[in-house]
Parts: sequence; C-alpha cells; structure tokens
Amino acid sequence: MYLQHFGLREPPFGLTPDTSFFFACSSYQEALNTLLVAARNGEGFIKITGEVGNGKTLLCRKFLATLNQGRQSTTLIGTQDQAASAPPAPRFITAYIPNPYLEPKSLLLALAEEFRLPQEPNTDQHLLLKSLTQALLECASKGQRALVCLDEAQAMPLESLEVLRLLTNLETEKRKLLQVVLFGQPELNERLRHNSIRQLRQRISFQYDLQGLRKDELERYLRHRLGVAGFAGETMFSKGAVGKLHRITRGTPRLVNIVAHKAMMLAFGEGRQQVLASHIRDAAADTPEVRRDWLPWAVALASVTMLALMAISWRALQ
Repeated sequence: MYLQHFGLREPPFGLTPDTSFFFACSSYQEALNTLLVAARNGEGFIKITGEVGNGKTLLCRKFLATLNQGRQSTTLIGTQDQAASAPPAPRFITAYIPNPYLEPKSLLLALAEEFRLPQEPNTDQHLLLKSLTQALLECASKGQRALVCLDEAQAMPLESLEVLRLLTNLETEKRKLLQVVLFGQPELNERLRHNSIRQLRQRISFQYDLQGLRKDELERYLRHRLGVAGFAGETMFSKGAVGKLHRITRGTPRLVNIVAHKAMMLAFGEGRQQVLASHIRDAAADTPEVRRDWLPWAVALASVTMLALMAISWRALQ
C-alpha cells in the first residue's frame, strides 16, 4: 500500500525469511562462520540457539545457500546413466526439516524424502534405517557429505533425537557420514540436559548463541533492507526513530520488522517521506511484544490503531 509513495519495489520489512534480505550483522556473521567451519571440518553435531525472533530460520537458509555456493546441486541417489551425464556433484548433500516435532519413524521418512530415497508406504523403521545408511555410504563413496538442518529443534521428541544420534554413529575412517545442525530456542539447551540423551549432548562440538542487532547496527540494517527493496533515498528513518526503535525492540529482528512496517504505514498515512520517532511510538503501542515501560500512559492501543487505519484509508482515497 505504501510502495509507490516511498519508491519501493517490494515490502522491505516482511517476516518471511528471505535470504536476499540477509544482513551480516556481527552475531549473524559469527554464527554463519561457525556453521561453515564446523560443517567443512566434518563435525557430527552443531547447535545454534537464539531467542524467538532473532532470525534462526533466515540464518539456516543462508547457511544452506552458502554451503554449496558455486556448485551445482544434485540428488543423493540416481541411476548409473543419470550419474554419467550429470554435472559434477556438490560437496554437500543437504536436507532441511522445518518442523521436527516428529516421532522416530516419521523423522526417518522425512529424511528419506529430503534425500529423495524411494520408499514403500509401509516400510518399517528397520528398513528405513538400512536404506538411509546405504544412501549415506553411497554419498561418502562419491566424495560427498550429507548434512541435515533441523529448525525449531527444541520441539523434537527425545526418542527422535536419539535416532539422529544413532545415524551419526555411522562413519568412515576419516569422518562422520551424516552431520546434524540443530537450530532452536534456548529451551533446546534444557532439553539436551536430559540424562537419556547425554551421549548426544557430548557430541555437540560447535555451538553458538544468536543475538539480536546492536544499537550501532540497527540503522545499517534498516538501510540494507530498504536498499534491497528498491529505496533510492538517503535515509527514511530519522535518528530519533532509530534510537527509539532499538529501545523498544532490543534489536530483535522480527520485532524491528513489525514496528518498522507499521511506522511506515503511519508516515504514509500522514503523507510524510520520513519515519519519525512519533511514528515508532504509535506503532509500538499496537505491538504487544515490544518493551512498553517507556510508553506514555495516555496512549490508548485501540485509539492508535483506529487513527492509523483512518489515516491510511484517507491517503488511499487521495
């Protein structure tokens, strides 16, 4: 609704984890470097934790996109004829499980699907494990590495975590046949303290706790996303707006995106080309998760929401 007003090609503060908007702040870059080094060293388990909204899914997708950068992707299993005519195989064969709240057999089926292994509908768990083991051995024989990323890993049942550990027991004389990256909220640390999976916990060789944007990074973050979206101006968010935005969101990227989007709607409704601190304040009043102890008691949530909608409707009719 405000794209033309600000000269944008697309919304700059969407919540979808789009890697084209990836901003390499210090925490993201350190986490990405940790992932790349650990993966290329052949480590079995890698763990990335972070609070809700700190960008774990975006980091995961950026990691997967970077891992085989410059290489052609291929499937794990293929016929001899296909293999003969196929382009050079990538170093890493990857699988991505976005929702790991799966019991052991369902997890194995999901892995088989990700690795493109044909399976009968009623295949039992033993045959699934055998099929995956054979696929991993074939992968290693071709000089490839198999890696799986599990998002929201704090939701994974303990029994399924143990199945993953058993899969990572497979190894050649040189390295593991399967590497596993766990992305999860801080609750994942509590889950891994369970005595029944202490063997898995001991195998986590690399880990990183993802943080939000620092105060000095927020303005560059806003400029970066606006630039990717097509903004050609000097600055859209005033200095006061940036400072207030960091105070109320504590640098959490998801909250920054939500409040910035609403503030731009308010600026558009007033016909302004710049987002001011007052727009951030009013947008925050309509965002329950932000820090609210600084908000004036006189700001009423319902009133602000109604005024914003009225302003936007008025602008749309002009």
